Amino acid sequence: MTVHEDGVAVSVSWDDAELFRYVSRPDDPPLESPRPYLHPVRTLAGDLVTDGRPGDHPWHKGISWALPNVGPENFWGGPTYRRDDGYVQLDNNGQMRHDGFGALGVRDGQARMTERLTWVTAAGQTLFTERRRITATVRPDRSAWALGFVTVMRNVSGRVVAIGSPTTEGRENAGYGGLFWRGPAAFAGGRVLTADGAGGDEVMGWRGPWLAFATPVATLIFRDAPANPGFPCRWFVRSSPYACACPAPFFSAVVPVPAAAELTFEYVVVVAAGELGTDAIRDFLTERTVA
Repeated sequence: MTVHEDGVAVSVSWDDAELFRYVSRPDDPPLESPRPYLHPVRTLAGDLVTDGRPGDHPWHKGISWALPNVGPENFWGGPTYRRDDGYVQLDNNGQMRHDGFGALGVRDGQARMTERLTWVTAAGQTLFTERRRITATVRPDRSAWALGFVTVMRNVSGRVVAIGSPTTEGRENAGYGGLFWRGPAAFAGGRVLTADGAGGDEVMGWRGPWLAFATPVATLIFRDAPANPGFPCRWFVRSSPYACACPAPFFSAVVPVPAAAELTFEYVVVVAAGELGTDAIRDFLTERTVA
């Protein structure tokens, strides 16, 4: 495992092939709520499993931590859903500013990075400071690798900040917001698997500890952590017209974050080659992967 940082992004490679690129200083326009993101992300065999800036939603960026309804602010990109008004393009697209890396390297075969960020509104107000940790670990049998993601957000605005979603604003089954994955166009029509069985778009809003998205090219397994607020979470997921998934802790309930309080979330995403069934997915879930 190797880690290389060039001032714009961090590249993590295994066996001389890039697993992912973490763009820490994006040059995206303000309308897209600039924030760090992972893209491209690949399997160990080199197959692409993310999409970035797709034509239908250019603010979808591979895998990223993105929240659409942070009080009146938007840290997701594009228009904001407002009760009684629907989607409206407002001057409220904030940014998650990269302030620097702490640890950055490889230890015991695991790639690790820690990062400091500041959440700044379109008007220039600071809402949150954030400490973020990202890890990458290759499975010993080389069939898959695991991405670990931990965020600790501290409210420094001096007031309560209520985090919600379009669903908490009144739009049914639109509870997106959190660690959001957008898959390549070829992944549309893939199978969504949960502890309750397999399906597709009808799984939207399901509540449970894990969810997987399986295609002939690759299977991604998303795992919520028992310590996360609201565990087990509800899931935002689509198989059509495009592939996406998101453990959505603010899906249907607003979470008020008091002044000076911290909010912590931890997730693991397993990137496996080929189309896995439920039994194989359960084998991965029995392993303890440290995020």
